[in-house]
Amino acid sequence: MRLYIVDAFTDTPFTGNPAGVVLLDEPADASWMQSVAAELKHAETAFVELGEGPRPLRWFTPAVEVDLCGHATLATGHILGGDQVFLTRSGELRTHAENGWVHMDFPVDPPAEASEDVTSALPGVTVAGVFRGKTDILVRAATAAEVRAVKPNLDVVAGWPARCVIVTAPGDKPGIDFVSRVFGPAVGVPEDPVTGSAHCTLSPYWSQLLGRDELVGEQASERGGVVRTQLRGERVGLAGQAVTVSSGELMV
Repeated sequence: MRLYIVDAFTDTPFTGNPAGVVLLDEPADASWMQSVAAELKHAETAFVELGEGPRPLRWFTPAVEVDLCGHATLATGHILGGDQVFLTRSGELRTHAENGWVHMDFPVDPPAEASEDVTSALPGVTVAGVFRGKTDILVRAATAAEVRAVKPNLDVVAGWPARCVIVTAPGDKPGIDFVSRVFGPAVGVPEDPVTGSAHCTLSPYWSQLLGRDELVGEQASERGGVVRTQLRGERVGLAGQAVTVSSGELMV
């Protein structure tokens, strides 16, 4: 089986979010895929079945299978190229690769106001609002500087009933509309470098505040990355670049 490592949401190797991509000629056992993901230790590894028509696609962190992953989908679209249709736990997803960019079509996940007390887990963050999507908690910070500096109490965050916690604030650089960081200790990812699926929630939140459907977000992790978003009613377009850093064969 062919195995690739791809840095997603970046045009520079060793930045963005690394993902494994495994090309399957036939369906694979879930426990085997989980073992491969644990071996690779990336935030996500994608497993895609080749063949005609829509292609089954699944994503695994080192600890669990997840319902939706943006950067590993981008990495898969980057490897396969052209137009792709995937069958996933989150329904049908599409990618289009052109001129160094991969464009993705994902379901939107708008957040609603929530009442969780998050202050103890996010020292140094002036909480301006707490919201919840289907899977993630979104915390609005006062400034981008707070987002960049936050060192969350991951033990507390891991106990919250959410896949991840997104901390976000208005952008502080030209061309950047908002910044974010994403923490997912409950699914085995203490901090995700760049999280495409989180932008299914960030896009409707910031588009409503800023009054524009097309935005640019920076995920301000140590590796960092940029995600372009376009709100389309019940769907959201996500776009990013990617770099293949290694390829080989999976021998087991």
